Parts: sequence; C-alpha cells; structure tokens
Amino acid sequence: MTSALTAPGGAEMATFPGPPPGAEPLPGQLDRWLAARGAELVAIRRHIHAHPEPSNAEFETAALIARELAVAGLSPQLLPKGNGVICDIGQGDRVVAFRADLDALPLQDTKDVPYRSTVEKVAHACGHDVHTTVLLGLGLALAQLNEQGELPGRVRLIFQPAEEYVPSGAPEVIAAGALKDVAAIFALHCYPQLPAGLVGVRSGPFTAAADTIRVRLTGPGGHTARPHLTADLVHALGRVIVDVPALLDRRVDPRAGVSLVWGAVKAGEAFNAIPGEGEVLGTIRILNRDAWREAPELITKLIRDVVAATGAEAEVQYNRGVPPVINDRMASAVIAGAAGAALGADRVVEAEISMGGEDFAFYLEQVPGAMIRLGTGTPGAETKYDLHTSNFDVDERCIGYGVRVMVHTALAALATGAF
Repeated sequence: MTSALTAPGGAEMATFPGPPPGAEPLPGQLDRWLAARGAELVAIRRHIHAHPEPSNAEFETAALIARELAVAGLSPQLLPKGNGVICDIGQGDRVVAFRADLDALPLQDTKDVPYRSTVEKVAHACGHDVHTTVLLGLGLALAQLNEQGELPGRVRLIFQPAEEYVPSGAPEVIAAGALKDVAAIFALHCYPQLPAGLVGVRSGPFTAAADTIRVRLTGPGGHTARPHLTADLVHALGRVIVDVPALLDRRVDPRAGVSLVWGAVKAGEAFNAIPGEGEVLGTIRILNRDAWREAPELITKLIRDVVAATGAEAEVQYNRGVPPVINDRMASAVIAGAAGAALGADRVVEAEISMGGEDFAFYLEQVPGAMIRLGTGTPGAETKYDLHTSNFDVDERCIGYGVRVMVHTALAALATGAF
C-alpha cells in the first residue's frame, strides 16, 4: 500500500496496536503490516470524511478506492455509473463477499476537527467512511496474502453507492453481477454505543424493514359549528393516527416486531374551519420477512376501513424501503468465531436488535450472510457520538480492529464447507 494521502491538517493519527490479549495473530505477518500501514488507512478515512459525497454521486470516493486497490496490484472494476467498485482477490469457483457503503448523509458537519467535512450540508454521520476504509484495508491485506500464496480462495469486495437513499443502491449493484458465484456475504456497521475493540454479533433479526406511508384524506369542509354537514377531516385523521396502529397490533403476530409510527400530520389553518383535505405521514418497521411482504395490503385495508366510517375519502401511498436484515445462523457463527479469534472471545458481545433500516438486507435475500456491529466509541469518554448526528465521530482505532475481524472472517468463511 503506497497511498500518497495524508490526514487533513496533519492531525495526530491513531495507532493500530497488535493482537489484543487472547487474540490470534493474523497470518503472513499481517499484524506487522497493519501496524505499519495504520496511519495510511486513517489518512484515507479522514480524506473521505473531509470530502463526503451524497447518495448516487460517490464518483470521487469510488475512484479513490479503485486507485488504492490498483496500486496494490488488484484489478478493481467500477460499476456502470462509476460510483461504486467491485474487486475480486484470489482464485476459486466459490466466492466470499464483503460489502461497504460509500455515501454520506445530507447533514451539516459541526465537529471542530481538521478533517471536518468541506462540503456544505453533507457529512459522513453514519460511519460509511469507516466502513469503506475497513473494506479497503481488508482488500489490501488479502492482496498481501495472495501474493504470498496464502489466500485459499476468492474474495470479492463490494463498495456500494446509495445506502442512505430510497430506492437504495443494493439492487442496482446486485443487478450488475455483484453476487455472481457468491456463497456468503458479510458486512459491518459502526456502533458508537460499543467502545472500540468490541464487536456485536447476532443471529436472526438484526435490523428492521423500513417502509414509508402517506395517507391523504379529502371530503367536504365546513364550519366547526356544523361538523355533521362535513366529513370532519381532523377527526378522521385522528382516527387513522390512533386506531390503525392499535388495530395493526391485533392483526399481526407480536413476534413479527411491527411498528407503525406517525411522523407528520397536516390539516387546516383556522380555528373554526374544518378543512377539505389533510394528510399524515409515517414509517412502518418490521423484523419478520413474511409480515413485511404482507404489510402493504393489510395496512391499506385497515386505513380504508377506519376512514370509511368518517365519510372521508382515503388515498394511501405505501412506499417500499428495505427488507429486514436477517442474519444467517451459520454465517453469524462464522463471523462470531472469527471476531473472537481477531480480538479475543471476551470482546465479542451479543448485538441488540435495531429498528433502523439497512439495505444490506437485499443481499441477504439472495445469499446467506451476516452483518455485525463495530464498536467505535472511545473507552471511558463522557461524550457519546450517536449515528446520524451532526457531531458524529469515531475512535479511529476501530479501523484496525475492523480489518482484523474481516481478515479472520474471510479466511474462516473460505475454510468452511457450510456455504
């Protein structure tokens, strides 16, 4: 790895320690390689952080990744639009894949750091710069192993655009052939609630499906003194807001983890005038695949049934987002064992279920795989930097830990015959 990048402002770099106590060393002297190249990986992360690109416009980020991989002797391929990268390492009919997302959020970066975003109202507030850097580090490390003849199979790196956008980038990447010959796929996600050096692993439901809904009601408006001559739109909206989630709870198995929450309601302007139209907007989050597939028809029917009694007319716009991430049992076991080898068994904890959405789910609908949570918090720090906040940042030692976990995962997945 011979990147010419330096950290913005020449800021102090995090150093990557060797294997934690109880961890197994990486093969091929990769621990020494990782310690020597840690500053360069941090410089790449900071460059990406300072130059974020929004969903579907990740052209410079993709070009940077492709250049770094090419310098290492690999043959990266840009996606047709040029805003993503696919790169295979090694040989073999069966492929183990790893995915990272490239895009940033439409959010102002308010941190006072040398690598603060230089782009107005665009920031890596979800850690995709870390995901990208870890995957790049994995690729460069495996390139070293491949040169030494110690990579026992083929690994594919997938650098995906538009994870934060709907429609998201995963289906487009899959259509471009990213999963051809893939037996299993893995990914990680930053998690500031865990300190750097820990990872969270979970089999089964990991994140929720995330859909959106817009309900528009119309009817004859009128005077608030004579509601019986109108379809009382505000009252009707209130029925939708209160009754539909309550009825949904009684129509779906509670174990499916269905959550309908309204985020906005709009109707009328005057104290004494019943409006002729109004709308309510919300999200539907679901942990079960079957319940997710059935949700549009069921929820639309519940809304129409509730509104029918009010005399209003209902227009329901149900928009699909992403499916739930359901981690494969065997893939979860493989990455849990690999994380234990990489960091020590006591540094692998059970991950909580999140009701947030992740388009990694689209890959898991095609092949088995698993996503884990990478601890990014600074141990002992009083300030907590949550995801999707304007001051989000990470303990950059997490990059080295992430690379170690993913190298062990790649080798373990190639060695197993379970996929």
